[in-house]
Amino acid sequence: MNNQTTVTLAQAMWRGFRGKCPHCGQGSLFGRFLKAVDRCEACGEEFHHHRADDFPAYLVIVVVGHAIVPLVLAVETAYAPAYWVHALIWLPLTLLTSLALLQPTKGAVIAIQWQLGMDGFEASKQAREQAMEPVRVSEPAVSRSISRSRVA
Repeated sequence: MNNQTTVTLAQAMWRGFRGKCPHCGQGSLFGRFLKAVDRCEACGEEFHHHRADDFPAYLVIVVVGHAIVPLVLAVETAYAPAYWVHALIWLPLTLLTSLALLQPTKGAVIAIQWQLGMDGFEASKQAREQAMEPVRVSEPAVSRSISRSRVA
C-alpha cells in the first residue's frame, strides 16, 4: 500500500483556515491578503483555478452579523447609550472582525473545493485517489509453479 495518507475534509479546511496548503499543510496558500498563490511552494499543488469568488465574504457577513447584532441589541436594551457611542464601539469592532475572518474563511473555502474536487480541482482529486489505490502484486512465478505441481 502507498505511504501517503488521505486528507479529510476537516483537515483540509483547518489547513486552509490557517492559510496553509490543504494538500501538504506546509506551503502558504496566500501570496497577498486575499490573493491565493498559483501553486504551493512545498508540494506543487495548483490553486490558480479556484473559484472562491464572493462566498467567503457572504460567510463572514453571516457570522459577524450573527455575533455583533445581538450584542448591539443587548447593549441598547441594557444601557441605551447615544448613537455616537454605538458607532464608536460597533463600527470598528465589525470592521476588524470582518477583516480578521476574511482570509481564513477564503482559505477554508478553497480547501473545500480542493478536497471535493470542485471547479478545476477534478484532476488533482483523481490523482490523489489513484495514488491511494492499493498496488496489486501478482503471485511470484515460483509459487504458481509449486501450486500447479501439487494439483497435477
